[in-house]
Amino acid sequence: MTVKKINTLLFDFDGTLLDTNELIIQTFLSVLDEHYPGRFDREDALHFIGPSLEQTFMAIDPDRVEELTAQYRSINRTLHDELVEEYDGVAETLRLLKAQGLKMAIVSTKRSETIRHGLQLMGVSDVFDVLVGLDHVTNPKPDPEPLHLALEQLGASVDEALMIGDNSHDIEGGKNAGVRTAGVAWAAKGEEFLAGFNPDYMLQHISDLLELTKEAVK
Repeated sequence: MTVKKINTLLFDFDGTLLDTNELIIQTFLSVLDEHYPGRFDREDALHFIGPSLEQTFMAIDPDRVEELTAQYRSINRTLHDELVEEYDGVAETLRLLKAQGLKMAIVSTKRSETIRHGLQLMGVSDVFDVLVGLDHVTNPKPDPEPLHLALEQLGASVDEALMIGDNSHDIEGGKNAGVRTAGVAWAAKGEEFLAGFNPDYMLQHISDLLELTKEAVK
C-alpha cells in the first residue's frame, strides 16, 4: 500500500503556533483563586491547557460552568497581548508552506474570534484557508468532528492530512479522524508526555514540516 503524500496541514493554535501557555495559566489561576482560594496551583493549571473551557470547568464545578467561562474570557482578553509570545520561526515557516501550495487550516478548541486576533498579532491572518473554532462544532477535539469539518471545507482527504498539536486532544482527535498526527516538542507538558500518545511524528521545530511535506510539493 502506498502512503499518500502529506499536502494538508491541520494546526492546533494555542501552544502550537502561538505560545499562550503563560496567558492560559495566569487566567485560570486568577479565576480559580477568587472562587476556590488555595485549591489550585500552576501545576494544576498546566493540565487545563488543551481541553475546551467547558470541559475544564465542568470537571471543576458543574453548576458554575457558564459563570466561570465568562469570567475566564473577560480576564483572558485583558491579559492576552501582554502575555502571548511567538514560537521561533512559526510565521516564516507558515508563509513558506502556504507559498508551496499546501492546504492549511486551524482546528482549535478556542473560539474563532480569539484565534483571528492571535493570527493578526502574528501577522499571518491570510495564511489559512479554513479556520474551525469551538463555535463551529458541537463536539470539540478529541472528537473527530472539527477535523472532518476542516477537511471538508478544504476539499482534502484524510489520507493526505496531518494534524499538528501540543496536546493529547490533538493527537487523539487526529487518530479518531483517521489522519496522521504530529506532536510538537515545545509543548508545555513536555515532549515525553506527548510521545505517550504515539503521534506519527514529533516536530523539534516548526520548520520540520517543510521536510515532511516536500514530496507533495515536488
